[in-house]
Amino acid sequence: MTISNTQTVSQPLTNVPSISSSATLVELGISKWTGRKLDKRASADVASANYASNGVANVHKKLLGNCSELKDIDTLVGEARTAHYSMTMPWSDTGLRLLTTKAYFKYHETMTKAQASFDDCVNTFLQAYDWEITQAQAKLGDLFNRNDYPTTESLSSKFGFRLSYMPLPDVGDFRLDINTEAQNDIKSHYETYYTTQLNNAMNDIWQRAFKCLSNMSERLDYASNEGKKVFRDTLVTNVVDMVDLLAVCNVTNDIKMEAMRVKLEDTLQGVTPDALREDAYLRAETKRSIDEAIKSLPSLDM
Repeated sequence: MTISNTQTVSQPLTNVPSISSSATLVELGISKWTGRKLDKRASADVASANYASNGVANVHKKLLGNCSELKDIDTLVGEARTAHYSMTMPWSDTGLRLLTTKAYFKYHETMTKAQASFDDCVNTFLQAYDWEITQAQAKLGDLFNRNDYPTTESLSSKFGFRLSYMPLPDVGDFRLDINTEAQNDIKSHYETYYTTQLNNAMNDIWQRAFKCLSNMSERLDYASNEGKKVFRDTLVTNVVDMVDLLAVCNVTNDIKMEAMRVKLEDTLQGVTPDALREDAYLRAETKRSIDEAIKSLPSLDM
């Protein structure tokens, strides 16, 4: 069964329920100093040395080289964004994501810890900043330019970690000081938008399920040690996490989503990564059940 990454649910939601009481909108904003800068002189030198026109080559300097404190910030930011996307669903092009009330406490706990770790990493970096500049001078040689480096005070303002929660408007909740016809027109536009975004959010969960289950099916597709495929323990834990996601993100009370959750929960009873590696029968039965689950996913357009 092959499904592209651009599928949409073929059957749109009908009688879309109001989910304003079971979900909220959340926005994550993270800013950081990249530690990189374009060196125009070096770029021109590279172009000239290769008899090329100016502007065809760019030299970007890593101002602090491989600064471990800055790397730690980059790593943490990546992990925070991954957690944010994994526990929320898409809603708007502006960065707002849908967060169910069932997932709120786990999400808020995770992101609050990430924010505290981010602040700690930034403080550690700022304390080491002046020392890292002296080290960078030796690493960059003639590319070093002291004017490339902001002061510690101005640098601190380039780092930020912000979480913003806002209520999800109800499809029928419009209190506007405009005439009835205009208000009905705006309401109609929002109902269409609301339906589309809710479809996209639920479809995102199905897409994640398909990707997760397909990966497990592929990695379990061998009968003996001769054709053995290597897989990590996350092959199982990822599906366990998907079961949880199907539970907390089912804001429309979709019976298919609940049935999928129950089926996967039953499939994983007593299943461990080591058991799958060692027991060919268990591996085959688990793959068969996972393949059945994939076939029962909602019809998706190619």
